[in-house]
Amino acid sequence: MDVLAQLFGAATLAVILLKVTPILLAAIGGSFTQTGNVLNIGLEGMMLIGAFAAVTVGSLTNPYVGILAAFAAGAVLAVIFAVASLNFKADVIVVGIGINLLAAGLVVLLLTVLYGNAGATPPSVKAHLPKIDLGVVGDIPVLGTLLNDQTILVWIALLAVPAYAFVLYRTPYGVHLRAVGEDEPAALAAGINVFRVKFLSILISGAFAGIAGAQLAMATVGTFTSGMTASRGFIAVAALTFGLARPYRTLIACLIFGVAEALADQLGLLGVNSSLSLTLPYIITIVALVFASIRIRAALKARTKRALQAADAAAPAPAAA
Repeated sequence: MDVLAQLFGAATLAVILLKVTPILLAAIGGSFTQTGNVLNIGLEGMMLIGAFAAVTVGSLTNPYVGILAAFAAGAVLAVIFAVASLNFKADVIVVGIGINLLAAGLVVLLLTVLYGNAGATPPSVKAHLPKIDLGVVGDIPVLGTLLNDQTILVWIALLAVPAYAFVLYRTPYGVHLRAVGEDEPAALAAGINVFRVKFLSILISGAFAGIAGAQLAMATVGTFTSGMTASRGFIAVAALTFGLARPYRTLIACLIFGVAEALADQLGLLGVNSSLSLTLPYIITIVALVFASIRIRAALKARTKRALQAADAAAPAPAAA
C-alpha cells in the first residue's frame, strides 16, 4: 500500500502533468497536419531545436523570450518541411527523417561553435521557466497540488486542447482542413486552397513542437543536452495516431504516455531495475501503435465498403432482355 501511495500520490500527479505537457503540445501540433493527411514525424527534430533555442536565447534574455525563440525555431524547420513536401513533392516520411537528422546535426554544430562542447550547454548557461503560484487555490487537496507551481506552458498545453477542438469544428479553416484530409480532390473541386491549408497546418505543428521543446528544457533542468528529447517527438506521433488526431482522444493518449513516463521515474526511485522501468513508455508506445493501426485499418475497410455500396447503388440497372 505504501508503494501504491507513492506511485499514485498527489505529488506524482503533478509530475505526470509535467511529463504530459511537452508530449501534448507536440501531439496537438502534429494533429493539425495529421487531420490534413500529412504525417509529420519531424516533430522530434522540431522539439530538439526548440529546446536548444529556448535555453540559448532564454539564458541571454529571459525565459519568456526563450519561448518565443523556441516557437520561431520550430516554425523555421516546419517551413523547410512544408517546402520540401508541398513545393517539391518529396515523400513526407523521408522529409520528416531528414528534419530529425538536420536538427540533431545542427544542435551539435551550434553547441560546438558557441560553447565548445558538442554534448551540452555549459553550467553557466541556464534558463528556468518561472512557476505560477496559485495562492489559496494551491491549498486545495489534490487539485491544488496538481496545478500549483506549474509553468505557463503547462496551462497553454491544457488550453490548447479545447482551442484545437474549436478551430477544428467551429472555424472555416478547420472545415477546410478536415475536407482536405478526408478527400483532397473533392476539396480542390470545391475551391479550397489545399496548398495553403496544408502549409499552415505544418507551420502550426512546428511552432507547437518548438514550445514543447522549451517546456522540456526550461521547466526543470534549465539546460540543454543534445539528446534530451529522447524520442518524445515520436511518442507524440504515437499519441496523436492513437487518438486519431482528435482533440480529447489525443489528450487521453498523451495522459497514458505521461503516466507511463512518470511511473517509470517513480519505479526507478523505488529501486526497480532502471533499464526495465525506462522501457515502460516505449512498450506502451508500441502497444498503442498496434491498436491504432488495427482501428485505422478497420476504418479504411468500412469506408471502402461504403464507397463500393454507394457505387453499386448509383450504377444503372441492366437493361431487360
